Amino acid sequence: MTDLSLLELEAERDRLYAQLSAVGDFRRGSVSENYRKCGKPNCACAQPGHPGHGPRFLWTRSARGRGTVGRQLAAGEVAKVRREVGRHAEFAAICEQIAEVNEKICEARPAAGTDPRFAPEGEKRGSARRSRGRKPPR
Repeated sequence: MTDLSLLELEAERDRLYAQLSAVGDFRRGSVSENYRKCGKPNCACAQPGHPGHGPRFLWTRSARGRGTVGRQLAAGEVAKVRREVGRHAEFAAICEQIAEVNEKICEARPAAGTDPRFAPEGEKRGSARRSRGRKPPR
């Protein structure tokens, strides 16, 4: 595979940004399907082999400083939330591609000292002030 030019890399990054904006609604986490036994001895769920009451659907995700958080989903929400969780994987994959292309752009862009158009902001261009044997003022 040949190395791409800086312009080609920037065009690739723009294409990925366009893909990112088309992802739509997404959310982190996962959806689990759970069954549980109620604990009543005369209930059908107490019989051997019975899966329990359910299904109940739970959306969970990690929250910084709070561990895992989640909430039970209504039956009508399950398909929507599963689609949104799936879109998060698409979002993350595109972000990873953007990061890789940006690293290549950073490597391909000339260093600040070689092309004055790319000097970091605030950095003086040209010769530095020369000392004439005097100490700088304090």
